[in-house]
Amino acid sequence: MKENNIAKTDELLLIFTRNPEKGKVKKRLAQRIGDEAALKVYNYLLQHTVAITRPLSVEKWVYYSEKLPEEDIWEKDVFRKKLQQGQDLGQRMEQAFSEAFKSGYKKVVIIGSDLFDMEEADLKMAFLTLEDHEYVVGPAQDGGYFLLGMKKPTPQLFKNKDWSTSRVFDQTLGNLEQEKLKLLPVRNDIDTFEDMRSHPELMKLID
Repeated sequence: MKENNIAKTDELLLIFTRNPEKGKVKKRLAQRIGDEAALKVYNYLLQHTVAITRPLSVEKWVYYSEKLPEEDIWEKDVFRKKLQQGQDLGQRMEQAFSEAFKSGYKKVVIIGSDLFDMEEADLKMAFLTLEDHEYVVGPAQDGGYFLLGMKKPTPQLFKNKDWSTSRVFDQTLGNLEQEKLKLLPVRNDIDTFEDMRSHPELMKLID
């Protein structure tokens, strides 16, 4: 049966995630607390992301880093599962946005899957912002961004970026100087042990 490319809603949330495998997630954190504990923390962060994205009345695609699991915490009746394509993060995000717009979506937002500071309200605000702005960006405390949304394909946002560095946010804004853009409040990633200290519920995971 041929797949219908007409979107059921014009709003789409892209969720980029890593397959939760020991030794392959939260590597900076693992240097301090070990691979086993880092995986435990990562799975907890994934559960948080599922909880804040499940209620949203938008379409949701989850893009996995390595392989598509049959059964996991991302329920098939809520999240459509896909595989990331591309050599680096920029190529993978560009491909995901391209597929989204080709499928008929008008407002597309991308997030990662491990930001404990992000709440459902942030996601609702992002889609609401796209009603009267062309772009929305959620700055991360480490100099990257935790959310990016747009209403049209913009390939330059994913080229010539120093991914996983403190320069990504500024480099991205440099591409949007002439665009109607809104910034969300700054949020903090959980990349290091120091990032965990302000979250007692995360610290309990490694006691």
